[in-house]
Order: sequence, then structure tokens, then C-alpha cells
Amino acid sequence: MAAEDKEAFLSRWSRLKLDQAREAPLPEEKEEAPAPALPPMESLTPESDFAPFMHPKVADALRRVALKKLFADPHFSVPDPYEAYSGDWTGGDPISEELLKTLNQARTVLFREEEEQKKKEEDARQVAAE
Repeated sequence: MAAEDKEAFLSRWSRLKLDQAREAPLPEEKEEAPAPALPPMESLTPESDFAPFMHPKVADALRRVALKKLFADPHFSVPDPYEAYSGDWTGGDPISEELLKTLNQARTVLFREEEEQKKKEEDARQVAAE
């Protein structure tokens, strides 16, 4: 039968991959570009070009110093007004006592003793009325 003569799928696939790897040419080694010439740190301003400091050949410590110099600009210290936690939300009008008593969480946590006291008084009135 023809099915018995066929090579197993995974064996065939593995063989073809190995053959292809042997035939493929090796990638040519490219000459790596040297690190770009960097301006002195003292001359950097927010308007300077910081792109050379992002080159992979530049040391991380030197890159960090340049970025610190860039982000020291007051332009970057302005908080985002749309950030949820950037504003001071402690000011404002407090919630009134009447509104606070209508909230379920406040009723069960803050005013539990008052409600228990009212319930005891009502029970005492009912017992006294009987």
C-alpha cells in the first residue's frame, strides 16, 4: 500500500528542516557602528538633541545622567490634571448628616448603635403598651 511506504509526518518534517538549515547560507557579519560622539553634559539643555544618548553603545550610566538632565526641566514636573490621584481631593464640602444616614454602608457601620438604641426603645414601648 502507498500509506505504508510514506515516511511519518514528523520524521519527514524534521528531516526537511535539517536539510534546509544545512543549505541556508550563514548570515554575514555586519560591521558594528561605533558609539556616536556625545556632547558634554554641561552643555545639555532641554532643547538639545538627546538621540545620541539612546544609542545601544552608550553606557547606561551616561544615558541615565542625560535623561536626568532632560527631565529636570520644569516642563516635566507639571502634574497631569486628568490623572486620578494627582489632585488634592481633601477639600470640598463634607457630606451632611442627613445624607450620610441614607447611605447603606454608613448606616451599618457608623450608625449601628443609634439604630440598635431606637430598636430597643421601640421594643420597650411595645412591651409597655401590652
